[in-house]
Amino acid sequence: MSDNIAVKVEHVSKHFRLPTESSSSLRTTMVNYFKGIKGYREQQVLKDISFEVEKGDFFGIVGRNGSGKSTLLKIISQIYVPEKGSVTIDGKLVSFIELGVGFNPELTGRENVYLNGALLGFSTEEINEMYDDIVEFAELSEFMNQKLKNYSSGMQVRLAFSVAIQAKSDILVLDEILAVGDEAFQRKSREFFEEIRQDKSKTVILVTHDMSAVQRYCNKVIYIKDGKLEKSENLQEITNQYSEDNLESRSTHPRKKVEEKTRIWLEAKSNQVLSDSTDTFDFLVHIENNDERYQKEQLYVSYSLHDERRGGIAFDSGPTPLTGNEMAASIPVRNFHNTEFKITASLRKKADVIDAINPDGTEMIAFTKNGDDLQFIFRDIKDKADYALLKEI
Repeated sequence: MSDNIAVKVEHVSKHFRLPTESSSSLRTTMVNYFKGIKGYREQQVLKDISFEVEKGDFFGIVGRNGSGKSTLLKIISQIYVPEKGSVTIDGKLVSFIELGVGFNPELTGRENVYLNGALLGFSTEEINEMYDDIVEFAELSEFMNQKLKNYSSGMQVRLAFSVAIQAKSDILVLDEILAVGDEAFQRKSREFFEEIRQDKSKTVILVTHDMSAVQRYCNKVIYIKDGKLEKSENLQEITNQYSEDNLESRSTHPRKKVEEKTRIWLEAKSNQVLSDSTDTFDFLVHIENNDERYQKEQLYVSYSLHDERRGGIAFDSGPTPLTGNEMAASIPVRNFHNTEFKITASLRKKADVIDAINPDGTEMIAFTKNGDDLQFIFRDIKDKADYALLKEI
């Protein structure tokens, strides 16, 4: 293996045996055996995975739930052994995969630091050197002599995470840890990742569903799909492909058809994953009006843009007079930082009374239900400032 390679994964395959039925007696077991009934089925989780992680990489692994990415991390961390293939590690590896592994609720926070450090392969002298940094990062100095069972779940996560990232390791393996702790602790963690990204003596392997985090921190990424290595090419292409697959998965589960006299739904007319600030998201608003009460009414359409990552409504179109049974609309993304949007719409008529409930003079008669709304994603790899939604103009 080259001196520049930190982790080399070669043709790794892994399956699990899942029980299909239980046997309550020896007789049943023997009968099943001679009938060829195994009592389990084999689930192939990883299929011939190969890739290399160079020293200094901030390496991302993405994939949907059940794709096999967490199993791959456990193989890299030597928790699981593959049936085929091999993993070669050059350097000291520390993993943070499952909360609570290596921690004892009956021991104090201090004792757990030393216990977990020992399980990670560090000597007492090495843990002594790291201890103050671990406590400072976790912000738990007042609680280190209390038993772990008296910690809140958030405090336990902070301590476990701090042990992992402050450990003097060459390779850090992290699984879905970007939402650890409260907002202040997450901000501190993001600052840590920014620092470690610049440190070429550290190698990080990160599994996450957050494509914005992948684009912010990672210099390389692979996409695991159904246990196979789907893509290991351009970072923007992979994150876009992952997002498109997720959106496609949602659209294949539309809401149950219900007979309605009045209905409104949305149809995307452009790509639902945008990556250029000059792009626009184009869509059509469709309506179906079979309610005799509204046949002769002037109807209006109003749509809202929801920021799914930060919360809140980013834009509301207000009521627009409708002509016919559909209306075209476009949303430019040039003024937005990276985020995920959801568009909802309502069909409206003139209100009988203008009041605080209907200040714009219209009232709702139909609304986009789940499956009738739309989602799209704007993710520009060049844009690293994602704290606020709107760019400074």
